[in-house]
Amino acid sequence: MPVEIRPLTSADQAEWRRLWTDYLAFYQTSVDDAVYTSTFARLLGDDPADFTCLLAWIDGRPVGLTHYLFHRHAWRIENVCYLQDLYADPQARGLGVGRALIEAVYAAADAAGAPSVYWLTQDFNHTARRLYDRVATLTPFIKYQRPAP
Repeated sequence: MPVEIRPLTSADQAEWRRLWTDYLAFYQTSVDDAVYTSTFARLLGDDPADFTCLLAWIDGRPVGLTHYLFHRHAWRIENVCYLQDLYADPQARGLGVGRALIEAVYAAADAAGAPSVYWLTQDFNHTARRLYDRVATLTPFIKYQRPAP
């Protein structure tokens, strides 16, 4: 089954929200309506510092998404690419959706002259990590985060 990857459009808001809600639920979190509104507007905006969204489609139905952005890096002259969110509907897993989305981000990074694409995942995300081990290199970095004030 071919996977089509295309940029988010304003007509995709309901399906984008459904996919992103499912992604957030997988990580046992949620966001307020104001965050949905703000994020969607930013995804459609023209600020180069904002995220970009790609949707994966199979048979005319959106089945996955990715959010990524380019940012400066102190160790490089070129920007690098951070792939923040990657999600495939459970019924579409194993059909190449995740790989197609990652490869589309790789292509966008190449087109932008960004030599590095990186992302984070939780250690328990075994299904996704099987894919990541085939398309990327696991690094030894450990994430630390400021506690909530």
